[in-house]
Amino acid sequence: MSRHGNLPFHLYIKVNNKHLGYEMPDGHTEGVWHGVFGRINQTLSCHVLLESGAHWSGLPIQAISTKNDYSYSHEVLMPWATMGEQIDCVHFKYLEGIECATREIIKVSARHTGIIIDWKDGFSKYPQEHKPLNLIELENTLKSNTNIAGFLVEPIQGEAGVYVPSEGFLSKAKALCEQYGVLFIADEVQTGIARTGSLLATCGNCTCEDKCERQTATYNRPDILILGKALSGGVYPVSAVLADDEIMMVIKPGQHGSTFGGNPIAAKVAVAALEVVYEEQLIQNARRLGELFRKEMNRIIQTNDLILQVRGKGLLNAIVVNDSPDSQTAWNLCVALKENGLLAKPTHGNIIRFAPPLVITENQLMECVQIIEKTIQNFQK
Repeated sequence: MSRHGNLPFHLYIKVNNKHLGYEMPDGHTEGVWHGVFGRINQTLSCHVLLESGAHWSGLPIQAISTKNDYSYSHEVLMPWATMGEQIDCVHFKYLEGIECATREIIKVSARHTGIIIDWKDGFSKYPQEHKPLNLIELENTLKSNTNIAGFLVEPIQGEAGVYVPSEGFLSKAKALCEQYGVLFIADEVQTGIARTGSLLATCGNCTCEDKCERQTATYNRPDILILGKALSGGVYPVSAVLADDEIMMVIKPGQHGSTFGGNPIAAKVAVAALEVVYEEQLIQNARRLGELFRKEMNRIIQTNDLILQVRGKGLLNAIVVNDSPDSQTAWNLCVALKENGLLAKPTHGNIIRFAPPLVITENQLMECVQIIEKTIQNFQK
């Protein structure tokens, strides 16, 4: 009898090529470990999606590593392991909704049949980035319910652990909203106003060098935009909701009110903060320093087993600690960072978020990197 199951969370790993067979070169292949497979009286083995887009079922635990470099890409096989006439089926949550096309079926041995797969959406080494929200599920929901008024989404999930959606996700979600007559509502309280290296996260991977150009190739204009936090530069509590007249004027005078709505001081502070963002080129600063930060974190990751990955955009980033979400490791690491002069906070267990001020300089950022590296090197679980 065999049993398959999902891991409670996905792990970014590397697989020793000697366990992949198929005339693989020496070295390791990057992938995502998302499920387990077990038989009676045998140790657990692993379900892994590899960087090439191929899926392996039944890799031994000893094939998995969180380190080691690789410098090549290739195609590998997906073996299906069954015992006798009994077939055990499982719904792998990580793989749901990923469009794929079978390219080739190969007989590997008497017990294994391999399938080389071409994933249409490509492969993201960070599982949460691949499908943060299943677009098929979104469409099915919109299609089956005519009473949905709006789809509210964080372009990058901040508090949940800095999950960056896959390329094209926002544009596809917006297109579905337009198709089914649903408002596309962007919650940019955390991501808005230069934080992600664009004026708004819904701007996508823009290359604006001055003020926002609303580049059509990347910009996903929301029907309703929600802003806060950086809108005042931290000087005064300000939030805002923006929409076109056809949406905003549905609310008639006297139907809705706010105690401090339209506060003239808050409005003036917000205008001044936006001027600083443009005059000091904080958008471009966040874009450039964010890339530098992630580059440095990836360098540190290669030298230790404590950190699994870094993800983010602009100056909204997070590192994933090599421990379970219910552990105290991330918190203890933050305490150690504090003792060395750097404040950071964990979010959702084993994730530590870094969101420095937009005015941070390169020298200051590198000083932070040095503190992080020193703390990680000396940290004991």
